Amino acid sequence: MKSCIIVGGADISDYRIIKERLALELLKEPFVIFCDSGLRHSGPLGLKPDLIVADFDSSEDPHLPVETIRLPREKDDTDTFYAAKEALKRGYESFTLIGVVGGRFDHSLGNISILLFLDNRGKCARIIDDHSEMEIIKEQPVYVEDSYEYFSLIAIAGCAEGITIRNAKFPLEDGKINPEYQYGISNEVLPGKKAMVSVGDGKLLLVKVFNERKEGCKYGQN
Repeated sequence: MKSCIIVGGADISDYRIIKERLALELLKEPFVIFCDSGLRHSGPLGLKPDLIVADFDSSEDPHLPVETIRLPREKDDTDTFYAAKEALKRGYESFTLIGVVGGRFDHSLGNISILLFLDNRGKCARIIDDHSEMEIIKEQPVYVEDSYEYFSLIAIAGCAEGITIRNAKFPLEDGKINPEYQYGISNEVLPGKKAMVSVGDGKLLLVKVFNERKEGCKYGQN
């Protein structure tokens, strides 16, 4: 499966954590896209760009000898969303996004919607930040290790029904979560178990929290 890493401009407070979470992905020799000010993460992450996508409104064009797509500043897509579309056109099937969520809620929510965009096209996608991993889940069961401090289920694509949660502090059978009542926050895997989560109808955002106690980070651009 052809994999792609997309790096946005949100602050990363602990590069060590991100590098650990990317370790298995890097074994696949992924295609790496940096978006605008996300280029500042290149050195600390030890990643070199295969492609730069930017309108350069939050950083200066470094004029690197790397393929660069220069975007207009006034456009519908953010640099990050454009990067996801471009990688999709190039045939990539597995996506990991980093540096895409943080203090600016509008950018964060817009970037989380990329997970829905890719899922609707049958692609695997996740977001990793300093605190958590996020992915879209639907009918296929997903398992959460007890190494995660918490996990949350959030309805971000309308109502989800037939929700089952097992081996967790708060189990659920044939549950329903809608955007008006998000009661699936901060569940815990039972010690020594793997929690199982499945959705009968609809989609949920699964947020697996591995680093709840760190201070929040500020958001850059895109």
